Amino acid sequence: MSMCSDPDLMPSADGLAKALREPLLKVFPPALLGRLVTIPYYPLNDGMITAISEIQLRKIGQRVEHHHGVPFSYDDDVIKLINERCTDVDSGGRMIDAILTNTVLPDVSAEVLTRMMNENPVRKVHIGVENSEFSYSFD
Repeated sequence: MSMCSDPDLMPSADGLAKALREPLLKVFPPALLGRLVTIPYYPLNDGMITAISEIQLRKIGQRVEHHHGVPFSYDDDVIKLINERCTDVDSGGRMIDAILTNTVLPDVSAEVLTRMMNENPVRKVHIGVENSEFSYSFD
């Protein structure tokens, strides 16, 4: 992380892999490292988190539209809230998936299932933000 903090001095992928080798040798035997491929990754910036969030939300939208035949949309504030919640730089893009999987999907699923049980059809799914929390509109 410290090697990538300044974009102007950021090493190449090969340079980063070489820099990681010495610390890895302090923990793992050379014989093991010789059998592994080290794949370094760069920390995600806000633009990358935004792009990943948009891809994940688009996939959710496709699932909603495919399974329920209703339009899916979200406000730009949803992306901003996801960016704000992605504070753990070590987790990379996995935090985006955790936010959507543990927050958005259960909320949307619960409402859709409740409406199906009550024979109250969902006409649309829209996600917004209110009071720094996700908000939902279903018709």
